Amino acid sequence: MRAAFIGEPGSQFERGARLSPPAQHLRAATVAGLVALDQHGEVVPALAERWIVTDDGLSYIFRLRTSGWPGGKPADGRAVQRALQSAINGLGGTSLALDLGAIRDIRAMTGRVVEIRLHAPMPGFLQLLAQPELAVPIDGRVVGAMRAERKGNAALLSLVPPDLGSEELEAEWRARIRPVELRVMPAKGAVAAFRDNSVDAVFGGRLADLPLADTGPLSRGTIRLDPAQGLFGLRVLRKQGVLAEASRREALAMAIDRDTLLEPFNIGGWQPQTQIVPVGLGRDAGARTGGEAVAPGRWSGSTIEARRAEAARRLRGVAGSTGAVLTINLPAGPGMDTLLARLNENLVPVGVTLRRARTGEAADLALVDTLARHAGPSWYLNQFACVLRRGPCSPEADALVRAALGPAAEGNRATLLREAEVRLTSEEIYIPLGPPIRWSLVRGDLTGFAENGWGIHPLPPLAERPI
Repeated sequence: MRAAFIGEPGSQFERGARLSPPAQHLRAATVAGLVALDQHGEVVPALAERWIVTDDGLSYIFRLRTSGWPGGKPADGRAVQRALQSAINGLGGTSLALDLGAIRDIRAMTGRVVEIRLHAPMPGFLQLLAQPELAVPIDGRVVGAMRAERKGNAALLSLVPPDLGSEELEAEWRARIRPVELRVMPAKGAVAAFRDNSVDAVFGGRLADLPLADTGPLSRGTIRLDPAQGLFGLRVLRKQGVLAEASRREALAMAIDRDTLLEPFNIGGWQPQTQIVPVGLGRDAGARTGGEAVAPGRWSGSTIEARRAEAARRLRGVAGSTGAVLTINLPAGPGMDTLLARLNENLVPVGVTLRRARTGEAADLALVDTLARHAGPSWYLNQFACVLRRGPCSPEADALVRAALGPAAEGNRATLLREAEVRLTSEEIYIPLGPPIRWSLVRGDLTGFAENGWGIHPLPPLAERPI
């Protein structure tokens, strides 16, 4: 089975705390964490064969598996505890580390048992533990579902044989599997390779590249869209000029008609968003905090015409008679050319034109296009944390998120997160558009693939031959 991932050639071999999507997939295939994600995006056993969660949601107790360890001797809980703690310590300065701030401690209990205790309940915690960055060697032993060999820019992967007890059963197992070759290449080359039958699947497609695949009927495959969760919008990088005041930054957000923004792409089911945290995700829609509200659908009581009139009023005098020009960092690709044109159709009438920032030029705005790691409000809020140094931020919102994940939260976690969202929203440093777009090209007879909200498509299931 031959797969291509869209990206920089060879990037699947990256190491460290910050992994590209191709490297995340290779790490997840070849190194195990306590738990993993299957092709449906569901949490499944890995190093841990089973687990329980206490009724208060503060303790996760994992029992380690006894088979499948290199050398035959299972690792004990203390070795796993050390490896997991080391991995977490190495994530300092990343948004993933902020989410893991909910961990109170990791304890090795009797023999094969590891307990992780939290400061406050976190419904998406297992999803967080399944991230590839938390898959690490145990006492120097690499435990994973697959082994990888590098040949040039390709990774050749094979499933690790199970202990089936007889040569006959092993022969039957080998007849049902096949090796997986993973390459990473630019979008144009990946789509061309799929069309000429050089690869069986293409993963990691984004809106920037969608027009390359969506050019008519594909004779030997289909475009598969993930119901992705995450952030897709514009991040303010500099509070100056037109963007100096929050009311003017909000004016840009008000002027965009999200319902029609992606019409040229003909994407079914895409749900526009006007809030940082999607409505209904871990909070009561419209809940009030401190007399303010983050209501379902900001500006939902106004027509787009009324919103644009108000935006033009706020920008009048600042934009000048000829309008203002803002620079924006956008990835390359025909989809981004279309998006930029559509954004300008929305913003030029209120006096603002967006222009791509040139190489090395300081930009006013940047596109955010990121998949969520878990379905909790804290993930969305942590993407704008001051410690990440990605642009203007809200120290007050950061403090509230930390409190929500800390020991003082008790029963106030949801309230603290709602207040953090209100504070961050009032800064107007992010213009939400909707969820990110992720697509794949998959042949009709390929098994082991399923769309899911995390945009993760594990490699081990792809090693099974079609029936």
